[in-house]
Amino acid sequence: MTTEDRSPALDSIAKSGTVFHRTSTVRRLKNNAAAIIFGGCFLLALVPLISLLYMVIVNGFPAIIHPEWWTKSMVRVAPDSYAGGISHAIYGTLVQAGIATVFSVPIGVMVGIYLVEYAEGTRLGKVTTFMVDVLAGIPSIVATLFIFGVWITTIGMPQSAFAVSLALILLMVPVVVRSTEEMLKLVPNELREASYALGVPKWKTIVRIVVPTAVSGMVSGVFLAIARVVGETAPVLLLVGISDRRNYDVFNGNMSSLPLFIYDQIRNNPGEVGEYRAWGAALTLVLLVGIASGLAALMSRVLAPKTK
Repeated sequence: MTTEDRSPALDSIAKSGTVFHRTSTVRRLKNNAAAIIFGGCFLLALVPLISLLYMVIVNGFPAIIHPEWWTKSMVRVAPDSYAGGISHAIYGTLVQAGIATVFSVPIGVMVGIYLVEYAEGTRLGKVTTFMVDVLAGIPSIVATLFIFGVWITTIGMPQSAFAVSLALILLMVPVVVRSTEEMLKLVPNELREASYALGVPKWKTIVRIVVPTAVSGMVSGVFLAIARVVGETAPVLLLVGISDRRNYDVFNGNMSSLPLFIYDQIRNNPGEVGEYRAWGAALTLVLLVGIASGLAALMSRVLAPKTK
């Protein structure tokens, strides 16, 4: 806009200097005080986190640096021996979380799509939202007792890795639903309206336009849900027993996992060797959670819609 194009009103406002005012001293003090308080709270929250990571790394690092820690199991290993490894516990953790993911992701994604795209203003949508909120707030021990009462006590199925996965499904589904909801809500309505204007059916608009646009955030939410459940202890304590080897039958028999291995070493193998294995398993679990979080960030970048 040239000087000739500007209206006299704009010129008068610009010359008067009444549009922008300097921030008052009181507001600057309040802003600085708030920044200091929030910064202090952030640093205070970092203290236990850094302390915890430091203890886990220092105490667990001597165990994980040995190759046999990752490749061997505890078969025929004496409780007071530093030999053996936790490959069987890593296997059990991945199997249980994998089965839970296979069931949780389709259910959670479809429920999230329904709540955003179809359930607005409906009674069923309100009930579903309420039930998801309730499910998201229940402790893991409650989900575990529910599976124990239904799957083992009522139906009569044995304790197994699959029973653990059923409890993990109850914990994963609300996380996947909420992440799917939030990502779908971020998709601009203009994309949907443009697709409808071209005569594309609603279901095809969701599958071809809405979901691909939000898939990066949805995948990130899935990995974060996995990271949340791999460290749960209540399901493995009640729904499966400890084992010193890999069990390839997920519907029958004991199957170890990292949380269960840590609990078993602390309770049944007190002493220096038990603490050595427990700290090593704890650091291994932290590394698995970190890998899941890193994959979430990586997949979010890879699957993000390209702007060019």
